[in-house]
Amino acid sequence: MVCSDTELNFEEIAKKCGLYDKDNSDVIKNIDALEDSYDRENLIYIYNYMLSFCKDPEIMMHIISCMDKYRSPQSLSVLVDLLLLKNSNVEDEAEKEKYIKVRALCAKAIGNQKNTDYVSSLLYCLNNKNENYRVRLACADALGRIGDRFAVAPLISVVENEEEKSIYLRESAATALGLLGDSRAIDPLVSILETKKGITDKFSFLKECIIESLNKVGIGSNSRAFSALKNALLDESPQVRIDAIEALMNCDHPDAYNTIKSCIIFDKDEEVRKNALIALYNMRGRVILDEIIASENFSDKLKMAAVEILSEYEESDEE
Repeated sequence: MVCSDTELNFEEIAKKCGLYDKDNSDVIKNIDALEDSYDRENLIYIYNYMLSFCKDPEIMMHIISCMDKYRSPQSLSVLVDLLLLKNSNVEDEAEKEKYIKVRALCAKAIGNQKNTDYVSSLLYCLNNKNENYRVRLACADALGRIGDRFAVAPLISVVENEEEKSIYLRESAATALGLLGDSRAIDPLVSILETKKGITDKFSFLKECIIESLNKVGIGSNSRAFSALKNALLDESPQVRIDAIEALMNCDHPDAYNTIKSCIIFDKDEEVRKNALIALYNMRGRVILDEIIASENFSDKLKMAAVEILSEYEESDEE
Protein backbone atom coordinates (compact mmCIF):
# COMPACT_ATOMS: atom_id res chain seq x y z
CA MET A 1 0.00 0.00 0.00
CA VAL A 2 1.53 3.31 -1.07
CA CYS A 3 0.27 6.60 0.37
CA SER A 4 1.68 10.07 0.77
CA ASP A 5 2.28 11.34 4.29
CA THR A 6 -0.76 13.60 3.93
CA GLU A 7 -2.98 10.61 3.11
CA LEU A 8 -1.81 8.52 6.07
CA ASN A 9 -4.04 8.70 9.13
CA PHE A 10 -1.30 8.38 11.73
CA GLU A 11 -3.64 8.54 14.70
CA GLU A 12 -5.81 5.76 13.32
CA ILE A 13 -2.76 3.58 12.59
CA ALA A 14 -1.42 4.16 16.10
CA LYS A 15 -4.82 3.30 17.56
CA LYS A 16 -4.97 0.02 15.61
CA CYS A 17 -1.49 -0.85 16.85
CA GLY A 18 -2.66 -0.32 20.42
CA LEU A 19 -0.32 2.54 21.25
CA TYR A 20 -3.08 4.26 23.20
CA ASP A 21 -3.82 1.16 25.29
CA LYS A 22 -1.31 0.95 28.14
CA ASP A 23 -2.07 -2.70 28.83
CA ASN A 24 -1.94 -3.87 25.22
CA SER A 25 0.76 -6.54 25.12
CA ASP A 26 0.44 -6.93 21.34
CA VAL A 27 1.69 -3.46 20.43
CA ILE A 28 5.12 -4.60 19.22
CA LYS A 29 3.59 -7.45 17.24
CA ASN A 30 1.11 -5.00 15.69
CA ILE A 31 3.90 -2.60 14.77
CA ASP A 32 5.80 -5.42 13.06
CA ALA A 33 2.66 -6.33 11.12
CA LEU A 34 2.66 -2.88 9.51
CA GLU A 35 5.33 -4.14 7.11
CA ASP A 36 2.67 -6.27 5.47
CA SER A 37 0.48 -3.25 4.73
CA TYR A 38 2.81 -0.37 3.92
CA ASP A 39 5.86 0.22 1.77
CA ARG A 40 9.22 1.50 3.01
CA GLU A 41 8.48 5.20 2.50
CA ASN A 42 5.20 5.09 4.39
CA LEU A 43 6.64 2.95 7.18
CA ILE A 44 9.25 5.64 7.78
CA TYR A 45 6.51 8.29 8.09
CA ILE A 46 4.62 6.05 10.50
CA TYR A 47 7.66 5.22 12.66
CA ASN A 48 8.60 8.91 12.85
CA TYR A 49 5.11 9.81 14.01
CA MET A 50 4.92 7.02 16.57
CA LEU A 51 8.30 7.82 18.07
CA SER A 52 7.46 11.50 18.35
CA PHE A 53 4.68 10.88 20.85
CA CYS A 54 5.16 7.36 22.27
CA LYS A 55 6.13 7.35 25.97
CA ASP A 56 6.68 3.64 26.63
CA PRO A 57 10.46 3.00 26.64
CA GLU A 58 10.16 -0.63 25.53
CA ILE A 59 7.96 0.26 22.57
CA MET A 60 10.14 3.25 21.72
CA MET A 61 13.21 1.03 21.55
CA HIS A 62 11.41 -1.32 19.21
CA ILE A 63 10.35 1.56 16.94
CA ILE A 64 13.96 2.83 16.87
CA SER A 65 15.12 -0.67 15.88
CA CYS A 66 12.56 -0.65 13.06
CA MET A 67 13.83 2.76 11.95
CA ASP A 68 17.40 1.55 12.03
CA LYS A 69 16.56 -1.21 9.60
CA TYR A 70 15.70 1.38 6.93
CA ARG A 71 18.17 4.09 8.00
CA SER A 72 16.30 6.91 6.34
CA PRO A 73 17.64 10.49 6.62
CA GLN A 74 14.04 11.53 7.26
CA SER A 75 14.22 9.85 10.68
CA LEU A 76 17.34 11.64 11.86
CA SER A 77 15.66 14.77 13.18
CA VAL A 78 13.23 12.67 15.26
CA LEU A 79 16.09 10.57 16.64
CA VAL A 80 18.17 13.66 17.47
CA ASP A 81 15.25 15.35 19.22
CA LEU A 82 14.83 12.30 21.41
CA LEU A 83 18.57 12.01 22.02
CA LEU A 84 18.54 15.61 23.26
CA LEU A 85 15.23 15.05 25.07
CA LYS A 86 13.55 17.74 22.98
CA ASN A 87 9.75 17.71 22.86
CA SER A 88 9.68 14.78 25.28
CA ASN A 89 7.93 16.61 28.13
CA VAL A 90 9.93 14.47 30.56
CA GLU A 91 10.74 16.46 33.68
CA ASP A 92 10.79 13.85 36.42
CA GLU A 93 14.32 12.50 37.00
CA ALA A 94 13.07 8.98 37.70
CA GLU A 95 11.18 9.02 34.41
CA LYS A 96 14.23 10.34 32.56
CA GLU A 97 16.18 7.34 33.82
CA LYS A 98 13.83 5.10 31.84
CA TYR A 99 14.82 7.01 28.73
CA ILE A 100 18.54 6.30 29.08
CA LYS A 101 18.48 3.08 27.04
CA VAL A 102 16.15 4.72 24.53
CA ARG A 103 18.46 7.69 24.03
CA ALA A 104 21.54 5.46 23.82
CA LEU A 105 19.80 3.47 21.08
CA CYS A 106 19.01 6.74 19.30
CA ALA A 107 22.72 7.61 19.31
CA LYS A 108 23.53 4.20 17.84
CA ALA A 109 20.89 4.62 15.11
CA ILE A 110 22.23 8.10 14.29
CA GLY A 111 25.76 6.73 14.06
CA ASN A 112 24.66 3.94 11.76
CA GLN A 113 23.52 6.49 9.19
CA LYS A 114 27.03 8.01 9.05
CA ASN A 115 25.60 11.48 8.42
CA THR A 116 28.13 14.15 9.40
CA ASP A 117 25.41 16.82 9.72
CA TYR A 118 24.52 15.43 13.14
CA VAL A 119 27.99 15.22 14.66
CA SER A 120 27.36 18.39 16.71
CA SER A 121 24.41 16.79 18.52
CA LEU A 122 26.46 13.74 19.42
CA LEU A 123 29.33 15.95 20.57
CA TYR A 124 26.94 18.00 22.70
CA CYS A 125 25.93 14.91 24.67
CA LEU A 126 29.46 13.52 24.78
CA ASN A 127 30.90 16.73 26.22
CA ASN A 128 28.12 17.21 28.77
CA LYS A 129 29.70 16.07 32.05
CA ASN A 130 26.26 15.96 33.67
CA GLU A 131 24.91 13.61 31.03
CA ASN A 132 24.40 9.93 31.82
CA TYR A 133 27.54 7.97 31.02
CA ARG A 134 25.60 5.39 28.97
CA VAL A 135 24.34 8.09 26.63
CA ARG A 136 27.84 9.59 26.38
CA LEU A 137 29.23 6.11 25.71
CA ALA A 138 26.77 5.56 22.86
CA CYS A 139 27.62 8.97 21.41
CA ALA A 140 31.35 8.16 21.45
CA ASP A 141 30.65 4.90 19.62
CA ALA A 142 28.42 6.71 17.11
CA LEU A 143 31.09 9.32 16.39
CA GLY A 144 33.55 6.53 15.64
CA ARG A 145 31.13 4.95 13.17
CA ILE A 146 30.36 8.24 11.44
CA GLY A 147 34.06 8.90 10.96
CA ASP A 148 33.89 12.68 11.10
CA ARG A 149 37.29 14.15 11.88
CA PHE A 150 35.79 17.04 13.80
CA ALA A 151 35.16 14.48 16.52
CA VAL A 152 38.87 13.67 17.00
CA ALA A 153 39.75 16.51 19.41
CA PRO A 154 36.70 16.02 21.70
CA LEU A 155 37.31 12.26 21.81
CA ILE A 156 40.95 12.84 22.70
CA SER A 157 39.83 15.14 25.52
CA VAL A 158 37.61 12.40 26.92
CA VAL A 159 40.37 9.78 26.76
CA GLU A 160 42.89 12.11 28.40
CA ASN A 161 40.61 13.26 31.22
CA GLU A 162 41.89 11.56 34.38
CA GLU A 163 38.92 12.98 36.29
CA GLU A 164 36.37 11.34 33.98
CA LYS A 165 34.08 9.30 36.24
CA SER A 166 33.43 6.57 33.71
CA ILE A 167 36.39 4.42 32.69
CA TYR A 168 34.04 2.80 30.17
CA LEU A 169 33.57 6.14 28.44
CA ARG A 170 37.32 6.61 28.11
CA GLU A 171 37.61 3.10 26.67
CA SER A 172 34.85 3.80 24.16
CA ALA A 173 36.42 7.13 23.15
CA ALA A 174 39.75 5.36 22.60
CA THR A 175 38.04 2.75 20.42
CA ALA A 176 36.27 5.49 18.44
CA LEU A 177 39.60 7.19 17.77
CA GLY A 178 40.86 3.94 16.30
CA LEU A 179 37.86 3.80 13.99
CA LEU A 180 38.47 7.38 12.88
CA GLY A 181 42.07 6.50 12.02
CA ASP A 182 43.38 10.03 12.50
CA SER A 183 47.12 10.29 13.23
CA ARG A 184 46.48 13.19 15.61
CA ALA A 185 45.38 10.60 18.14
CA ILE A 186 48.76 8.82 18.29
CA ASP A 187 50.61 11.08 20.76
CA PRO A 188 47.69 11.44 23.22
CA LEU A 189 47.05 7.69 23.16
CA VAL A 190 50.73 6.95 23.70
CA SER A 191 50.82 9.39 26.62
CA ILE A 192 48.01 7.51 28.35
CA LEU A 193 49.66 4.18 27.65
CA GLU A 194 52.86 5.50 29.24
CA THR A 195 50.94 6.79 32.24
CA LYS A 196 49.18 3.47 32.80
CA LYS A 197 52.37 1.43 32.58
CA GLY A 198 52.27 -1.30 35.21
CA ILE A 199 48.73 -0.54 36.31
CA THR A 200 46.29 -3.43 35.99
CA ASP A 201 42.73 -3.96 37.34
CA LYS A 202 40.22 -1.56 35.83
CA PHE A 203 42.78 0.09 33.54
CA SER A 204 43.77 -3.10 31.72
CA PHE A 205 40.92 -2.87 29.23
CA LEU A 206 41.63 0.83 28.68
CA LYS A 207 45.18 -0.13 27.71
CA GLU A 208 43.81 -2.81 25.39
CA CYS A 209 41.54 -0.25 23.69
CA ILE A 210 44.40 2.22 23.31
CA ILE A 211 46.76 -0.37 21.80
CA GLU A 212 44.06 -1.62 19.42
CA SER A 213 43.41 1.98 18.35
CA LEU A 214 47.11 2.63 17.79
CA ASN A 215 47.13 -0.49 15.63
CA LYS A 216 44.18 0.77 13.58
CA VAL A 217 45.56 4.29 13.20
CA GLY A 218 48.99 2.89 12.35
CA ILE A 219 52.12 4.13 14.12
CA GLY A 220 54.43 3.72 11.12
CA SER A 221 57.99 4.17 12.40
CA ASN A 222 57.04 6.48 15.30
CA SER A 223 59.78 5.80 17.85
CA ARG A 224 57.82 6.99 20.86
CA ALA A 225 54.82 4.85 20.01
CA PHE A 226 57.12 1.90 19.34
CA SER A 227 58.72 2.30 22.78
CA ALA A 228 55.32 2.42 24.46
CA LEU A 229 54.23 -0.77 22.69
CA LYS A 230 57.56 -2.42 23.54
CA ASN A 231 57.03 -1.57 27.20
CA ALA A 232 53.50 -2.99 26.96
CA LEU A 233 55.09 -6.38 26.30
CA LEU A 234 56.04 -6.34 29.99
CA ASP A 235 52.49 -5.68 31.14
CA GLU A 236 50.94 -8.08 33.63
CA SER A 237 47.93 -8.64 31.39
CA PRO A 238 48.49 -11.33 28.70
CA GLN A 239 45.83 -9.71 26.50
CA VAL A 240 47.63 -6.36 26.63
CA ARG A 241 50.82 -8.13 25.54
CA ILE A 242 49.03 -9.94 22.72
CA ASP A 243 47.50 -6.67 21.47
CA ALA A 244 50.92 -5.01 21.62
CA ILE A 245 52.41 -7.84 19.53
CA GLU A 246 49.79 -7.31 16.82
CA ALA A 247 50.36 -3.56 16.77
CA LEU A 248 54.13 -4.06 16.55
CA MET A 249 53.65 -6.56 13.73
CA ASN A 250 51.84 -3.92 11.69
CA CYS A 251 54.25 -1.05 12.33
CA ASP A 252 57.25 -0.04 10.20
CA HIS A 253 59.85 0.22 12.96
CA PRO A 254 63.08 -1.64 12.06
CA ASP A 255 63.31 -3.29 15.50
CA ALA A 256 59.75 -4.66 15.47
CA TYR A 257 60.72 -8.18 14.37
CA ASN A 258 63.42 -8.74 16.99
CA THR A 259 61.25 -7.16 19.69
CA ILE A 260 58.43 -9.61 18.99
CA LYS A 261 60.94 -12.46 18.73
CA SER A 262 62.03 -11.79 22.32
CA CYS A 263 58.48 -12.73 23.40
CA ILE A 264 58.84 -16.32 22.23
CA ILE A 265 61.98 -16.59 24.35
CA PHE A 266 61.10 -14.71 27.54
CA ASP A 267 57.31 -14.57 27.86
CA LYS A 268 55.96 -17.24 30.19
CA ASP A 269 52.43 -17.28 28.80
CA GLU A 270 51.88 -19.97 26.16
CA GLU A 271 49.16 -18.02 24.34
CA VAL A 272 51.33 -14.91 24.15
CA ARG A 273 54.24 -16.93 22.74
CA LYS A 274 51.97 -18.50 20.13
CA ASN A 275 50.65 -15.08 19.06
CA ALA A 276 54.21 -13.81 18.82
CA LEU A 277 55.07 -16.79 16.63
CA ILE A 278 52.12 -16.12 14.32
CA ALA A 279 53.15 -12.46 14.08
CA LEU A 280 56.71 -13.41 13.15
CA TYR A 281 55.41 -15.84 10.54
CA ASN A 282 53.23 -13.08 9.06
CA MET A 283 56.26 -10.78 8.91
CA ARG A 284 58.89 -13.12 7.48
CA GLY A 285 57.21 -16.33 6.38
CA ARG A 286 58.00 -19.89 7.40
CA VAL A 287 61.70 -19.30 8.08
CA ILE A 288 60.96 -18.55 11.73
CA LEU A 289 58.87 -21.71 12.08
CA ASP A 290 61.65 -23.85 10.58
CA GLU A 291 64.10 -22.19 12.95
CA ILE A 292 61.97 -22.99 16.01
CA ILE A 293 61.35 -26.58 14.95
CA ALA A 294 65.04 -27.26 14.27
CA SER A 295 66.48 -25.52 17.33
CA GLU A 296 67.15 -27.12 20.71
CA ASN A 297 66.71 -23.79 22.48
CA PHE A 298 62.90 -23.82 22.41
CA SER A 299 60.37 -25.84 24.37
CA ASP A 300 58.49 -28.79 22.92
CA LYS A 301 55.23 -26.85 23.31
CA LEU A 302 56.53 -23.99 21.20
CA LYS A 303 57.83 -26.43 18.60
CA MET A 304 54.42 -28.08 18.46
CA ALA A 305 52.82 -24.66 18.04
CA ALA A 306 55.21 -23.96 15.15
CA VAL A 307 54.27 -27.25 13.50
CA GLU A 308 50.56 -26.48 13.94
CA ILE A 309 50.94 -23.00 12.47
CA LEU A 310 52.98 -24.32 9.58
CA SER A 311 50.42 -27.01 8.85
CA GLU A 312 47.45 -24.64 9.18
CA TYR A 313 48.84 -21.84 7.06
CA GLU A 314 50.44 -24.02 4.41
CA GLU A 315 47.15 -25.91 3.93
CA SER A 316 45.22 -22.64 3.59
CA ASP A 317 47.72 -21.46 0.94
CA GLU A 318 47.18 -24.64 -1.06
CA GLU A 319 43.41 -24.11 -1.01
